Amino acid sequence: MEKIEAIDQLYMTLHICSRVWREIKCNSRTTTDERKESRVNFSRNFLRRFQTEQNDFLGRIITGDETWVYSWDPETKRQSAEWRDFDEPRPEKVRRKQGALKVMHMIFFDMNGVILRWPVPIGTTINAQYYKKVLQDKLKPAIRKKRPGLLESGMLFHHDNAPVHTARAVRDVLAGYKWELLGHPPYSPDLAPCDFHLFPKMKEHLRGQRFETEEDIIQATKVAIKNLDKCSYVTAFKDWLQRIEKRANNGGCYVE
Repeated sequence: MEKIEAIDQLYMTLHICSRVWREIKCNSRTTTDERKESRVNFSRNFLRRFQTEQNDFLGRIITGDETWVYSWDPETKRQSAEWRDFDEPRPEKVRRKQGALKVMHMIFFDMNGVILRWPVPIGTTINAQYYKKVLQDKLKPAIRKKRPGLLESGMLFHHDNAPVHTARAVRDVLAGYKWELLGHPPYSPDLAPCDFHLFPKMKEHLRGQRFETEEDIIQATKVAIKNLDKCSYVTAFKDWLQRIEKRANNGGCYVE
């Protein structure tokens, strides 16, 4: 009798676990569908604006984000590739981690180039209040100096939907400046120009180099950005537009 009760209990437990798993899969599928729908809606709205305003629309956009720059970033497989004869043994390569020393950089750019590169002081907590202060004390003065026409013509502002970016304090500042926020679909780094273009291009110039101090990292990052081709920023926006077109047409799936 005890064995039968144990079997019944095990059966009920498995049945409950199975039902919970089905619910998790269903909710996961729903969440994925919602995210795809969000990406499609963003893409279609973006394309609608572009079709109406053309390059004037892209020319008024400033986009930005944050990234870590390390004291040591290993070269990619492509960068570290070596020519060797057919009969030469393959060279041994040691797996190396990124350096412990790092500096967070906040970078904002448009089709004409970088407007602000701000290295965040070590130990600073990047929260909504700090981000708001950078927008007020660093970015706005930089726009006034480098792109004065944007403040009068109606600037469009883009960043991803990280909690720091979407905080009420930040949204209030953007609204007060009358900077139109373009928005960004969740979990979509493939639609963030900093992520798919600027940061990888910048870090190509830094990989394989060792930096001993924070100031070395900051100066090297400054040089890496300066060495980027000016056409690279136009390319970033054209690539962005192409990625958005693909998202609108593929049901919101990820774009490589």
